[in-house]
Amino acid sequence: MTKKDNQKNPLRNFAIFSGIAIQMGVTIFLFAWLGRWLDDTYNNGNKLYLIISTLLGVAIAIYVVIKQLNQAQK
Repeated sequence: MTKKDNQKNPLRNFAIFSGIAIQMGVTIFLFAWLGRWLDDTYNNGNKLYLIISTLLGVAIAIYVVIKQLNQAQK
């Protein structure tokens, strides 16, 4: 599909961008859940694992979004 075809179909663009948003939310949620589980498992009172894993999830989600947007522009 060419760039011109992509501009003619706004429904396809909406589906792509909403899918990206859902994927980003799920990724961040799963990493936050992992951090909370690690904190609960190892009884670490300062929630260090939660903070680190959530930030890692945000970084991975942003990387994936940028990669997908670059592919969508081609």
